[in-house]
Amino acid sequence: MNKKCTYILLSFLFLPFLVKAQLSQFKDSIIQISGITMTADSLRAVPAVSVLVKGQRRGTISNSQGVFSIVAFKGDTLTFSAVGFKKKDYKIPMNLPGNNFSMIQLLVDDTTYLPVTIIRPYPTREEFDKAFVSTDIPDDEYELARKNTENARMRALSRYTPPDAREATNMFLNKQAQSLYYAGQVPPQNILNPMAWAQFIQAWKRGDFKKQNNNNYSYGGTDYGY
Repeated sequence: MNKKCTYILLSFLFLPFLVKAQLSQFKDSIIQISGITMTADSLRAVPAVSVLVKGQRRGTISNSQGVFSIVAFKGDTLTFSAVGFKKKDYKIPMNLPGNNFSMIQLLVDDTTYLPVTIIRPYPTREEFDKAFVSTDIPDDEYELARKNTENARMRALSRYTPPDAREATNMFLNKQAQSLYYAGQVPPQNILNPMAWAQFIQAWKRGDFKKQNNNNYSYGGTDYGY
């Protein structure tokens, strides 16, 4: 029993030293890699290079001047990849002194071979004319923008699209402000307001209260059908 107590006391005495040694070892294993990615033939900076720690979901991208910086452990492998260049792996040495290291990573151009494309003409001119006329040309960006900003479409969306979070918050705050504004007194009744009656009569004349079909939207007496 005395031996067990002695072992336990010794373990508690040496535990802070063991923890401190492990923390020191862990701190020494961390290293910050800073560098620049360049072409191997002309030493030009290569932007937008993906720098990933192999086997882990951590990485970074070089900026427009090819400069990058990433924190890793000594012994990890960095993978450099970019469009038009071959992948390159760099294993961080275990015996690097300190916690900072600068490097220049050279990338070699990668040649991509595309499959052979054979262009054949139509057998006859009539078949070419038929295919040319029946070709479905997709809308360009200008046409898509014009369709999305049509007056009828925008009015229909503004009427039937629910409010977003910002609009709903503003509506709630406005209602709360109105309730606090008339707190302790009777709020005014629009039934005795001549301006409200004038707006009601104008809306009635425009036909805002008429029944509408499901496929038509009426705005100020004009119907827009879809």
